[in-house]
Amino acid sequence: MTNTIDTALVTTAFEIDGYKITKNHGITRGIIVRSRSIVGNIGAGIQTLFGGNISLYTTLCEQTRQHAFDLMLEHAAQMGANAVIGFRYDATEIAAGVTEVLAYGTAVSVSKTINT
Repeated sequence: MTNTIDTALVTTAFEIDGYKITKNHGITRGIIVRSRSIVGNIGAGIQTLFGGNISLYTTLCEQTRQHAFDLMLEHAAQMGANAVIGFRYDATEIAAGVTEVLAYGTAVSVSKTINT
């Protein structure tokens, strides 16, 4: 997925150092709903026998968060924004083995400030 928003202009803060917010476009979001496959559950089950990091689930979670993040940036770009402030993730288990991941924030337009 491609977007036109530089990830350096995405922040959990409500301002970006060196930039002035020129327009608030509103809430932007990217939502993904994923389930674990039976093969993934079996593999992860085997990993739990040995303890430690369950890399199959870690990889699935990271890919899901990245996909939600990319969708959020696409949505913000479609709104005309070039930055996102107040960025957050949220996750909810919808059913056993089915999880929704939401990436959200405020889509804004920013311009670089000139230091004199």
